[in-house]
Amino acid sequence: VQLQAFGGGWVQTGGSLRLSCAASGHTDSTYDMGWFRQATGKEREFVALINWSGSSTYYQDSVKGRFTISRDNAKNTVYLQMNGLKTEDTAVYYCAAQPNSRPLRQFYTGPDYWGEGTQVTVSS
Repeated sequence: VQLQAFGGGWVQTGGSLRLSCAASGHTDSTYDMGWFRQATGKEREFVALINWSGSSTYYQDSVKGRFTISRDNAKNTVYLQMNGLKTEDTAVYYCAAQPNSRPLRQFYTGPDYWGEGTQVTVSS
């Protein structure tokens, strides 16, 4: 499956952005999907995960209450609505996916598929 992310950009502190990730290819399989990010000089970190049906969501503690992950399976697309952005949210954001046959816990350390990143810059 191929993943392509959209929606990055520049925003001031407290602002909002919405990232989208469109999946193509073998989308007849069902996938858990989510987002990671990597700030300059730091390791890539988990941000949010949504299971294949959309019934369960998981977040990194630092984004809970500010970010919302959702999906539209008819469009093979997952979204990350980011509100109340902080300068520490500045990073390259990556979309990721794994078949729902994998344990969810595996997503945190090693999703099967990655998209190219999209830059999010938050300035004060």
